Amino acid sequence: MEKRITDDIDKLMRVLPLNINYALEEHGDSNNLLEVVMDLGRLPTARYVDSEVVLSDKEITREDLDKMAARIGDFDADNRAGMERTLHRISAIRNRKGEIIGVTCRIGRAVYGTIDIIEDLVKSGQSVLMLGAPGVGKTTMLREVARILAEDKRVVIVDTSNEIGGDGDVPHSAVGRARRMQVSHPERQHEVMIEAVENHNPEVIVIDEIGREMEAMAARTIAERGVQLIGTAHGNTLENLMLNPTLSDLVGGIESVTLSDDEARRRGTQKTVLERRSPPTFEILVEIRDRNSLAVHQDVAESVDAILRGRPLPILLRERQPDGTIETREEALQLESRLRKNGGNGTDNSNGSIRMVRGNQNTSMSRKEKMELAPAPSANLSLKTVHAYGVARNRLEQAARRMNVPLEISEKMNDADAVVTLKSYYRNRPRAISDAEKQGKPLYVLRANTVSQMENFLIDLFKLEERNAADDPFDEAILEAQQAIMRIRSGQEPFVDLAPQVSHIRKQQHRVARRAQLTSRSFGDEPKRRVRIFGETA
Repeated sequence: MEKRITDDIDKLMRVLPLNINYALEEHGDSNNLLEVVMDLGRLPTARYVDSEVVLSDKEITREDLDKMAARIGDFDADNRAGMERTLHRISAIRNRKGEIIGVTCRIGRAVYGTIDIIEDLVKSGQSVLMLGAPGVGKTTMLREVARILAEDKRVVIVDTSNEIGGDGDVPHSAVGRARRMQVSHPERQHEVMIEAVENHNPEVIVIDEIGREMEAMAARTIAERGVQLIGTAHGNTLENLMLNPTLSDLVGGIESVTLSDDEARRRGTQKTVLERRSPPTFEILVEIRDRNSLAVHQDVAESVDAILRGRPLPILLRERQPDGTIETREEALQLESRLRKNGGNGTDNSNGSIRMVRGNQNTSMSRKEKMELAPAPSANLSLKTVHAYGVARNRLEQAARRMNVPLEISEKMNDADAVVTLKSYYRNRPRAISDAEKQGKPLYVLRANTVSQMENFLIDLFKLEERNAADDPFDEAILEAQQAIMRIRSGQEPFVDLAPQVSHIRKQQHRVARRAQLTSRSFGDEPKRRVRIFGETA
């Protein structure tokens, strides 16, 4: 569909003072007009996409504001007013006596033909959550999604601030055949969401700005009833959502669990790690980067697990080209996340300077297991030069020999690929550490001057865990069992057959099923004997 924009700006002009109308017409460029600001005793201004223009040399008077308020009508409890069948929003600023002393007239536009970049996702029947910075176009896209889906489905919009369907009792034509439920107070949004499902039999619920815990709970309740959800939430990326305790339930919730000694040793983590608590409310997550590009997490459950485990995260990048075509490519992003500090390899990049913080992780790993991670001398490992600040050089060299990695220790920090130091030095921020941070060099912090700590550091520096994980059938088999359990619990399948495995791997798959309180049995003959996981407990 060809892109088309409707702004109804002529209706807004009717309520503005005449001198401001003339100034707007004289300036032109109405397509890039964002809002008109009028404050008592100040000059009126118009804000455009890339500039701000003074509209008059005459200050705004109380009479100007009173006349405009009379033309608009009543303001709601949140000091917002609108114009029926338009998308414009007029917000008031009041003094302590409740009198209006300023208004912001925000231009609302219906942009048709904007969801070609995600049309296949919203029509898939799966619930889709959109994230993005303010002003990036989330609500505009949500409005167009409602119109497109309403052509052949029963769609109900829960419109908290009337930004999707506009003000007034009759919704804007941009939402098509979708029905709109208004929310009297923002605190009641979750109640209206449940009411929409119970009273109006929708196939799709459209929600803008899920921001409270009760709304996240209501969204889960709706999804469990089989209704497709299309919504937006605060945050720019999936990681933002996972770190938000109020909204993390939308992507399955994050909880701390204690692993057995065997499992912690196999994963190479601490015994206490972060795990996803339940299936996510939204199956697909879209990170809107700008109006013409976005990143898609096609399976939110897999993406969350990947972040927590510190594995490369496959995401789908989509870009709208100048000629209107959509270019799609897949990339595996290696995440630097605070969440991985407890759930994966221990990375902490929350302040942009600490690239790797190694505590006493992997200390339960035996020396033999660590040595198995090391590649043969002929492996394609590039030489790494490290500046050791406060770290025992002889022990670091000893660890490099044990791990069989090409490490060179430099006396000068400027010649090094990375800097390694101790926690006690890092706290005091000596000049060498500060210089490393300013230069953006990878900075690794060890808790103690021990060989085991240094071996952990070398595993991360040379990415030895990643090299071996790709060829580890055990990890793949356990992951397959975990994904099967999620499919069963979400009601997708009554049972799941796993791929054939050798006996000791099947034994571990049975153990995973028992921990999830599900029944599992082995079927078939060797070498094709496999595990089947059932949806009912034994």
